[in-house]
Amino acid sequence: MIALPAGTPLTIDVITLTTGDIPALVLGGVGTAPSVLALVGSRSRLPAIVEASSGRWNATVPLLVSRWGGAEMAPPSGRYRFEPPLNTTATLPEGHLVSGRFRIDIDTIERAIAISFAAPLTDAEAGKVQQAKLEANYLATEYPPQNVVFFESFYGQNASCNPLALDRALAIARPDIPRYWGVRDASVIVPEGSIALLEGSEEWWRIRGSARLIVINDWLRNRYRKRRHQKVLQTWHGTMLKKLALSRSGLRLRPTLATLRERSRWNILLSQNHYATRIFRRAYLYTGAVWEEGYPRDDLLLTGNAAAVRAKLGIADDTKVLLYAPTWRDDRPDHVDHLDVSKFTEQLGCDYVTLIRGHSRTLQPGTDVYAGGVIDVTSYPDVSELFLIADALITDYSSVMFDFSVTGKPIFFFTPDLDRYREVLRGFYFDLIAVAPGPVVRDPHELIRLIRAQDGAGEQFVQKYAAWRARFNPRDDGKAAERVIARVLREGILK
Repeated sequence: MIALPAGTPLTIDVITLTTGDIPALVLGGVGTAPSVLALVGSRSRLPAIVEASSGRWNATVPLLVSRWGGAEMAPPSGRYRFEPPLNTTATLPEGHLVSGRFRIDIDTIERAIAISFAAPLTDAEAGKVQQAKLEANYLATEYPPQNVVFFESFYGQNASCNPLALDRALAIARPDIPRYWGVRDASVIVPEGSIALLEGSEEWWRIRGSARLIVINDWLRNRYRKRRHQKVLQTWHGTMLKKLALSRSGLRLRPTLATLRERSRWNILLSQNHYATRIFRRAYLYTGAVWEEGYPRDDLLLTGNAAAVRAKLGIADDTKVLLYAPTWRDDRPDHVDHLDVSKFTEQLGCDYVTLIRGHSRTLQPGTDVYAGGVIDVTSYPDVSELFLIADALITDYSSVMFDFSVTGKPIFFFTPDLDRYREVLRGFYFDLIAVAPGPVVRDPHELIRLIRAQDGAGEQFVQKYAAWRARFNPRDDGKAAERVIARVLREGILK
């Protein structure tokens, strides 16, 4: 097959959708076949199997994908395009529900074929009208309480963070209690033994109304009504350097009221440390129960299997792993790579691999970085596993700094926009430069020099690192999830 120049459009005259055990798009065209063809989304890539014969070529694109060595699942929801682009003279198949997998729509944008995937809600569930009916029923119904737990992490984008660690602990302590996970679509893998609930499905509404315990790490959002039999455990997703909620300057009335409404739904707030407790109470004007038990998601850093994670990512034992995990920018939510990791890793040399991990807010708007020596792990479900295998962390203002310090490994702060972020975008609760457990730099060349001399950099920060851990990680001892679940059971929240 002859390779085509990048961006060269191809024309196909056949496009069909098959919906067997492995749903697929089958394409056909005349002339030169593409050497490589793939259906590409922002965080996922579905390669085609291309065959050519007698002046025609055919391509089959399986519509299931295995991510990070896991089971084959539906593609994450969103719009996908072909690379190279495909035009068509064929009649496009109608939108279709592939039960349990996805809804698929095929259309064209400026003549190029575009594919959209969405959650596989039924016809009685999909769409604004049907959702309005289900929500009205949810608000009006007095559900009988069920001794089950509803988990949600980052709005159902994955099963991760503190809720995942609490799921694991509950499965050990009380395997008889059903565990449900709210997921945005069928691409999300949930823990073994738990039950996935598509957001907006009839069952999702019912369980949210009947579960005795709801465990979340972000806002519940508008579609929630508090019930007398329910407790909401807000685990949040990090100790904070940057200001949040009501602490932010210039906050307008509408987000202020939304913040107050949201925090009124919480019965228990989980805190990593006493510093975070004080900030939470001030930033949310929160007067409810706070459980200061350490962070369950950090238990893995003391108990996990680093070799297994390295193998999953295909990283050799003798390769040094750098985790670059910046926070998101309010004014550029789709931008992650402030370091230029491709050039950075090339300059470091072949002994290193850089993992780039965007904030959860960048998962949907952002796109993966593809470069030698770089693995984009923004869509990797559990960031704690990445902490486990990283030899050092590079961050800026992200809360990952308070989790990674549990490992005792080097932390580097790359902050090229420090003044703007601190003075304009968000503001800080404390002076990072004064207490940082590692060097704070703005120049990538200086960062490279410091990383190559890690031992020397570490020696300069021994006392600061120890003070940091004493302040922020006093209860991160590998047993936080166990303590929280024991307390839930002891206080009768679950029967």
